[in-house]
Amino acid sequence: MATIKDPALVARKLLVVERLTPEGRADGAYWIAVDAVQAGVGDTVLVLDEGNSARQVLNWEDAPVRAVVVGVVDQVTIGS
Repeated sequence: MATIKDPALVARKLLVVERLTPEGRADGAYWIAVDAVQAGVGDTVLVLDEGNSARQVLNWEDAPVRAVVVGVVDQVTIGS
């Protein structure tokens, strides 16, 4: 919980997101993303990591946001 929060982040959940390899293993990189889809602990998610597009998803032009969770992944298939 923050004592001072930008108005764009009020009532929004922030998630620590680990980047995965194509095989599904964590590669050690992580970032903080605003949750736009009600993701939870252990979910594999799709993250939009580009500030302008992230702000468009949140519909807030001046939001101090770079990354936003835009989907929960049900299944990953590699190859054909």
